[in-house]
Amino acid sequence: MGRLGTAVRHAGAVGILAILLVLALGLAASWNAAASLRSNQQARANAVMDRDTSLAEAAVRTEVHRYLDTLRTVAAAVGSHETLTFDDFATTTAPLRDAGLPGATSLVFVVAAEDSQLEQVQAYWRDRGVTGLDLTAKGSGREHLFVIFSRPLDGAPATLPGTDLSQSAEPTAALNESRRAGAPAVSDTYILLRDRSLPVAQQQRSFAIAAPVFGNPTPAGTKTFKGWVVFGLRGQDFVGGVLDAATQGKVDADLWAANGVGQDTRVAFLHRVPGTDLRREVAIPVGNRHWRLVLAADSGRLAGLSGPADTAPLAIGAGGTMLTLLVVAMLWALAGGRARAEARVVSATAGLREAERTARRQVALLNGILDRISDGVGVVDEHGTFLVHNPAAKAILGMDADATGMDSWQSHYGIFRPDGRTEFPTADLPLVRALDGESTDGIEMVIRNAGRPEGTLLSVSGRPLDVDGRRGAIAVFHDITEVREREGDLTAFAGIVAHDLKNPLTVIAAHAEMAHDALLSSSSALLGDGARDALVAGFRDAGAGGTLVAGSRDAGARDAVVAGLRDAGASVERVSAGVVRMRRLIDDLLAYTTARDAALKPRPLDLGGLVAEVVAERVNHLAVRPDIYVGPLPWVDADPAMLRQVLDNLIGNALKYVQPGRIPKVDVSASPAGPGWVRVEVADRGIGVPDADKPYVFESFHRAHTGQSYGGTGLGLAICRRVIDRHGGSITVVDNPGGGSRFSFTLPGAPVALEAPAELAQAYL
Repeated sequence: MGRLGTAVRHAGAVGILAILLVLALGLAASWNAAASLRSNQQARANAVMDRDTSLAEAAVRTEVHRYLDTLRTVAAAVGSHETLTFDDFATTTAPLRDAGLPGATSLVFVVAAEDSQLEQVQAYWRDRGVTGLDLTAKGSGREHLFVIFSRPLDGAPATLPGTDLSQSAEPTAALNESRRAGAPAVSDTYILLRDRSLPVAQQQRSFAIAAPVFGNPTPAGTKTFKGWVVFGLRGQDFVGGVLDAATQGKVDADLWAANGVGQDTRVAFLHRVPGTDLRREVAIPVGNRHWRLVLAADSGRLAGLSGPADTAPLAIGAGGTMLTLLVVAMLWALAGGRARAEARVVSATAGLREAERTARRQVALLNGILDRISDGVGVVDEHGTFLVHNPAAKAILGMDADATGMDSWQSHYGIFRPDGRTEFPTADLPLVRALDGESTDGIEMVIRNAGRPEGTLLSVSGRPLDVDGRRGAIAVFHDITEVREREGDLTAFAGIVAHDLKNPLTVIAAHAEMAHDALLSSSSALLGDGARDALVAGFRDAGAGGTLVAGSRDAGARDAVVAGLRDAGASVERVSAGVVRMRRLIDDLLAYTTARDAALKPRPLDLGGLVAEVVAERVNHLAVRPDIYVGPLPWVDADPAMLRQVLDNLIGNALKYVQPGRIPKVDVSASPAGPGWVRVEVADRGIGVPDADKPYVFESFHRAHTGQSYGGTGLGLAICRRVIDRHGGSITVVDNPGGGSRFSFTLPGAPVALEAPAELAQAYL
């Protein structure tokens, strides 16, 4: 009996230990599974929040840049008028009515006047179409800022001419900063003068965005300050118009702006999501200031759950705990009889089935979401094997079967760069970069295969992902083919409009030339043929011409005729010069449009022959030949017309931007730039590019030598960068040792490596 009792007690102890072990393992497994599910939900919500934040930030940045670009364009157009009238301003700003600028109230032209200048300024602008202008100074400042012209943009009445903006400190500070910096400036947030009569509940925090207006450069290279063009921007309308579509009602947004003393003020907000637990904040540069965009969201809604985010993990943890307790109870009840044990088994089995049904419902919910969203979603494991490819992804890619590994993605799906010809390197694919821990957004690529023979343009974003504790990646992609086609149609329309502007310019140029010839004929008839050369000089520099040969016996009458003809000739010369500048701007705009949107047609191209043609066109008509050296150049795979634009711009700049009196010197050479690529260099001995301008010299309308007597529209280098980018290369500028600049760009090499003829390796003198 003693041994039996000992055995029984030993068996009981072992049973208790087994029950405790089952209890510990069951609880650990249940809550580990709950924690893992909660972690995955939170990671999914964070990924969606990051994407929505990027979309919101991109939307605000894009709109802000569009406002600033529009303001710069209007300022340049207004400043190009020698004598600005009401009709000139109305014609220049007419396209803004349909520009779709959310939050914009009006665009006004503002001039500065001191107390002693009020009558003179008032009379000047009344003569130019503002007949009812009444300039009455407000406030105690010496300088006043008066509205002269106004273009309403929100359907409200136009701002009255003569309104004195200096009575409000915020726009006054912005206008002064814009004039000082020579660039657009943004004011502190304030209540617009036109809104202060509204009820407080309807007033919005707003901004004034100002850009200085300068006249055409004088012969000395200086520009005259004429005034400002100013946007009024209501913050709440701007945020609602920009972020409503970008966030799709899933994210709350607050826009903050710092005032002049560094104190943050909330300008506008969108609050539609209760119970937010995710928050993101991004800084957005706006002219001379920074705005702060704060986004908040509910992680449960972002993760695509039907209920609160904590329900599923809690249910799994509680269910697992219940099952564990049931199993423990079953083990404990074994000694209580078979019937009781069977009852416990039935109860436990019912709970297990319910838990299985719950898990299946969760899986069905996730699969239903993936099956119904329009964006393509792909998830891969660490080896590049696809774990998930939703129906939208397969439809967009045109393939029903998935590739077996990342090494086969290129051959299976047919992935190319946006030019449609260059294979997309596997290492640069968003999914591959995401497997390396790098997040990417908006990577554009073309998919062309048997299912998509016409090619589809995609925008792909990739994020790292934890798949069952292992490294993985997720990619979300969207078909943007139709979007790009619509953008192309709009750009083509803009190009047609710019092209049609050449017709009236041609008429103006013809009439100016006829007037010029008529004046010269009149001078010969009235004053004699000997006066013709002196009068021509007078046309170009009124008051500094040579002495006219006596052709009239009456000296007084002769001088009067000379003065009249000289003034008329100078005016005709200015008209002709304006036509040339306008035609150059239109040509550059058309070239920029072509470089950005025209179909790329690369083919094997003799780079040496193309450079020789460009050099000949540039120098054959010159009396003094520049020193140009062209080294041996290879064949490249490029679009001939677009590459000609690049070479013409770079060589033309090298010939133009030199010190007065110096003969330009240009060297064109080439060298290998890695497998399949060629680096082309254009070096000069000119005035160079200042270090402060190097990061911006390839941007549209940026000019590195503003205020100097060098012509140009600021589009040439922007065209170069656009063309090289579309060929898959890059373009840079550095200082040339010994003075000047060295521009270099890369191009794909032609399949046949041929060198230029030996006669091209010589100096063009």
